[in-house]
Amino acid sequence: MLTLPLIREHSDTVIKRLKIKNFDATEIVQKVLETDKQRREIQTELDARQADLNAVSKQIGILFKEGKNEEAQEAREKTALLKERIKTLSSTLSESENVLNNLLVQLPNLPHESVPPGKGEADNKKIAEGGRFPRLSNEAVPHWDLAGKYDIIDFELGNKITGSGFPLYKGKGAKLQRALINFFLDENQKAGYTEFLPPLMVNEDSGFGTGQLPDKEGQMYHVALDNYYLIPTAEVPVTNIYREVILNASDLPIKNTAYTPCFRREAGSYGKDVRGLNRLHQFDKVEIVQIQHPERSYQALEEMVKHVEQLIQKLELPYRILQLCGGDISFTSALTYDFEVYAAAQQKWLEVSSVSNFESFQANRLKLRYRDEETKKTVLAHTLNGSSLALPRIVAALLENNQQPDGIHLPEILVPYTGFDVIS
Repeated sequence: MLTLPLIREHSDTVIKRLKIKNFDATEIVQKVLETDKQRREIQTELDARQADLNAVSKQIGILFKEGKNEEAQEAREKTALLKERIKTLSSTLSESENVLNNLLVQLPNLPHESVPPGKGEADNKKIAEGGRFPRLSNEAVPHWDLAGKYDIIDFELGNKITGSGFPLYKGKGAKLQRALINFFLDENQKAGYTEFLPPLMVNEDSGFGTGQLPDKEGQMYHVALDNYYLIPTAEVPVTNIYREVILNASDLPIKNTAYTPCFRREAGSYGKDVRGLNRLHQFDKVEIVQIQHPERSYQALEEMVKHVEQLIQKLELPYRILQLCGGDISFTSALTYDFEVYAAAQQKWLEVSSVSNFESFQANRLKLRYRDEETKKTVLAHTLNGSSLALPRIVAALLENNQQPDGIHLPEILVPYTGFDVIS
């Protein structure tokens, strides 16, 4: 959530920069400024009437002691009027604050100055690529056919048990999943991240804190009876560890990692790249999250991008890194890099990670602050996260790119985790 001082002092800049996200903020910003002005005027009068009440209340006892009963009674009547006015002002102030908050949550985060304009995927900027493209035989098939051929993923059984988008992994397919999770977690720990195993459901406050609510409630599975939400990513519970927390500057940076299943309704995506593992409602993912000092958050972002790149390099997959344009960047992000790997049998690029800096946007919603060592004042921290990595499309690329006549040959880095080097 954008801060009020930012909107008050730089309203024109806010409107201009949000146009990069193809978001016209003119009307909302104007309403924010008007409501904020009204709110402050109400607060000023409320403070004045409260001061009047305190002063008159002190006089009552003095007047009675001095035998000025008539004046004391008049003072009592005045306090009654003041209390009624204070009650009215408090109610009006509460209503004004609710209106203001409802306006503020509609404004996306400001894009970083480097974010290019654009409307969608076609306008994203490629900043790096690597890895070798495999040469497949004419008999090469996509991963959904390989999954059946080697009996490692059963899409039909998953559909029977739950529905489409819920595959059943079995045998070496299940072991490959576990191997990738352990490999990613081990690599993250080596890079200084502390492992967590968080809850898979969160409450409404947690969904609001990281920006999933009220923006993406249609994409989340909702347990209505308990008002819990199944997590779309480990970012939500892990970042919310620090909701309403004041850290010491010396605590920063905080670097955490977590493996969780993730649940997404994927509303509106039907018919778009849904074959096999390309788009699922439940999938496994390892996440990295950082809480950073504002002066170091962009350095941390570059380090996170490098870390994810090294994971993909160790898996020997062809990849590219894209800087997302304004029209493709998320509601909460200031700057996002997407990683895609190439699935050779499909001849298609598949997104496997997004690494983002949210600056203070999430922290403002979370009330996540640190205490400055010099001024002793509290300051909003910066939050960052990234997938390291999402498994389904990594598995799809591994299966397709490494298929040979005698089976699927796994990258050397995974063999100590799987206990086998070929799926045959």
